[in-house]
Amino acid sequence: MTIKELLDNLNELAPFSLQEDNDNSGLLVGEHGSEVTKGLVTLDITEKVLDEAIEKGCDVVISHHPFIYQGLKRVIGSRPAERLLVKAIKNDLAVISLHTNLDNILTGVNRKFSGLIGLEDLKILAPRLGYLKKLVVFCPVDYANDVRLAIFKAGAGKIGDYDWCSYNIEGQGSFRAGEGASPFVGNVNELHFEKEARIETIYPFIYRK
Repeated sequence: MTIKELLDNLNELAPFSLQEDNDNSGLLVGEHGSEVTKGLVTLDITEKVLDEAIEKGCDVVISHHPFIYQGLKRVIGSRPAERLLVKAIKNDLAVISLHTNLDNILTGVNRKFSGLIGLEDLKILAPRLGYLKKLVVFCPVDYANDVRLAIFKAGAGKIGDYDWCSYNIEGQGSFRAGEGASPFVGNVNELHFEKEARIETIYPFIYRK
């Protein structure tokens, strides 16, 4: 596994886009293409933690609290963050932090706290709003208006004071239905070409995992 693949998996667990503006979650030290075979998980990153990771032959340290919050103007070992950075780089240790993005999901840190004090029926009190995702669908041209309208009625396509927003391209798609398929058009085991519409739109995204 590479650092990039590990980051993708962690992003599925707790999207880095959910971190607060003043946070610094994500990859703090390391390269996306580096291989990872062993890691150490910790609450805070200290020199003792890094020493343990080095002793155990780890490639990455995953922490809750990042050790770099603000930009470093120089790295000369005069502050703890500088010393940690130097040690991690010298020992080829990647460092990843999941801080407020892990706080901002229903199954994250606050879930553990809630369980300890017996809370039930949990929900996000202040879900992060304003996030958009893009939806892309393909359908036969003759059915594009019906599909587009259904997407809009489901809540997609709203941007500011405008709604029913989409981008549309017509072209030709191809496919071959395999054994056991029930193709809407075309026949099983035959290459089929169909005039299709590509419909792109956006929809609001609230992470509730």
